[in-house]
Amino acid sequence: MNTTRSLLFPPTSRYHNIETATLEMADGKEIVYLKRRFVPGPDRFTLIQEHEVVQGDRLDNITARYLNDPLQFWRICDANTAMNPPELTAEIGRRLRITLPEGIPEIPNAAG
Repeated sequence: MNTTRSLLFPPTSRYHNIETATLEMADGKEIVYLKRRFVPGPDRFTLIQEHEVVQGDRLDNITARYLNDPLQFWRICDANTAMNPPELTAEIGRRLRITLPEGIPEIPNAAG
């Protein structure tokens, strides 16, 4: 089995930089697949603000509001350790962490 870095996904994708692997079948056919993506721990994210869930909230709309891209919903999932995205907006009043991307530290005195 061979492994390589995946360049198939843009930098905004949760799969960017995930390695691919190749499995050679008995008949010689090769199957290329993505290796598993491990969700980072919450300590890998710098909190920039929180959002309190209200009636009718949808994760794509929340993500569009705070991150300017509804397809980045996975970043809010990662920051809130959610494996099932709909659970994030199921409870009215839940506070969602809105964070910088994984591994990007807060810049001191950036606000203000």
